[in-house]
Amino acid sequence: MSRMLVKDSYRDQEWLENLLADIWYKHFIDVPQQNDVRIVYGRKAKRQLGSIRLDPVDRVTSIITVNPIFQDLDVPEFVIRATIVHEMTHYAHGFNSPLQQKQQHPHSGGVIRREFAERGLEQLFLDQRQWLRHNWLAVLGKYFDMTGYQMGGGRRSQKVRVPKPFWQW
Repeated sequence: MSRMLVKDSYRDQEWLENLLADIWYKHFIDVPQQNDVRIVYGRKAKRQLGSIRLDPVDRVTSIITVNPIFQDLDVPEFVIRATIVHEMTHYAHGFNSPLQQKQQHPHSGGVIRREFAERGLEQLFLDQRQWLRHNWLAVLGKYFDMTGYQMGGGRRSQKVRVPKPFWQW
């Protein structure tokens, strides 16, 4: 079982930055960029696809971090795009950005899915959710020992459970 990430993937840092720029230009042109926004690959994770935070050093730069497993070409680009749109939604709603915060909690009342829909991206949201539900465990198996794991719900069993990820809610 290979635990190393794909080294010869074209999905490098430059590709990731270009993807963010493309998404911002095509879908978030109405959102002012009031600070420096960077995107980087973070740590491998089973459940977390991405996050946004303020840089702990300068507290002015917003950093979008995505799962480095996304460099694996078995993960479709639409899954990565949807993850970046999700994090951009947090930015646009004032979470870890200088913009005014629009609600108290970042996922209040299905706000993420509504934002996808308002930007004409609801099918992207649904496609990502379906792909993750049916394929994510197989991809994770290339990087983690998944023996005894199952994702979320189902009947009680002796298996260790990973908490239900957002795409299975």
